[in-house]
Amino acid sequence: MLDLLQRLRRGLEATRSLLGERLSAGGWSVTRETLEEALLASDVGPDMAEILAQEFERARAKGAVADGGELDWLRQRVRALLTEADVGVPRGKPHVVLVVGVNGTGKTTTAAKLAGLARESGRQTILVAADTFRAAAIEQLQGWGDRVQVPVVAQRAGADPGAVVFDALKAAVARGVDDVIVDTAGRMHTKQNLMAELEKVRKVCGRAVAGAPHEVLLVLDATSGTNGLVQAREFRARAGVTGVVLTKLDGTAKGGVVLAVARDLGVPVRWVGVGEAPEDLLPFVPEVFANALLEGLA
Repeated sequence: MLDLLQRLRRGLEATRSLLGERLSAGGWSVTRETLEEALLASDVGPDMAEILAQEFERARAKGAVADGGELDWLRQRVRALLTEADVGVPRGKPHVVLVVGVNGTGKTTTAAKLAGLARESGRQTILVAADTFRAAAIEQLQGWGDRVQVPVVAQRAGADPGAVVFDALKAAVARGVDDVIVDTAGRMHTKQNLMAELEKVRKVCGRAVAGAPHEVLLVLDATSGTNGLVQAREFRARAGVTGVVLTKLDGTAKGGVVLAVARDLGVPVRWVGVGEAPEDLLPFVPEVFANALLEGLA
């Protein structure tokens, strides 16, 4: 089986190719302009691209960046920036994770994959079908539950999501469950009534289990690049997002959005999706990501 670095390199192939093409435009004599253009093309966002370009220019002027060492400098800065946003998450008992996001980002499959990983780690895990509105959402999660061998707690379609979550968490406490992964309904960040409902679900978690939810993971489609940051800010404000899952990273050259997420949202990327299979949801490790993105380009 491929190790984490190899799998990330494979998933970031499109982004690596784009960066290599842009950075080699000057024969690998990286200037502020070529660096900034390469970063913009990989969708780190204009603010982050300008900040890194300015830092690079100052570092080179001070002699801190030797000829041929440009990528080493960039890799160190990327790793440092991603590490700054990374904070630990205290575990609860049960550990409650809300999975949130807009429709079409891979939210339900991500919830199931997280549950499967928890089960593989030896933890007793359940999935909660709190998306009671979308047609066939419960059946989709149950299908995934069978696939990753994790039981799914569900009620009838159209049931109140808060009630579904409350009952599931109380049952989890009674059974001594370790991890509870809650799949919430996809919703647009502009729909105030739906965002209010999500706030209600979060409060319900706290009434059922002290300190819950312990994590609120926002699933973002990496192919949307920095366009997804607008919706992410609203979810952070209304849902208390603690981390981000970037899906479909293997299908885009916009892998630089990881930096934009860290800077603009101030929350860490926790997981990245690089394929459809359950094992293609990978833990996000800043140093490994920086190496996978930039090692061997020169």
